[in-house]
Amino acid sequence: MDVTDFPDDLVQTQAAWNATYQALAAPGPRDTTALRRRLLLLSVRLWWHPYWETAPSAPATRCELRHLAHADGAVRAA
Repeated sequence: MDVTDFPDDLVQTQAAWNATYQALAAPGPRDTTALRRRLLLLSVRLWWHPYWETAPSAPATRCELRHLAHADGAVRAA
């Protein structure tokens, strides 16, 4: 699959979504209400980001964004 140039803020938002989801999925999460609200807010930001008006919003492109953000988060954690 071709590498798509995603805006930095979109990749950062996806990485924040991934981190929030992982925090919510962890055993015994604290303050689940706040985590769920944050996940919803980030989901809205991802779905309605201006990037999708100019780029193909095919499911494959969104999946590529998720993989890129996950890989970027893993690199930063290392």
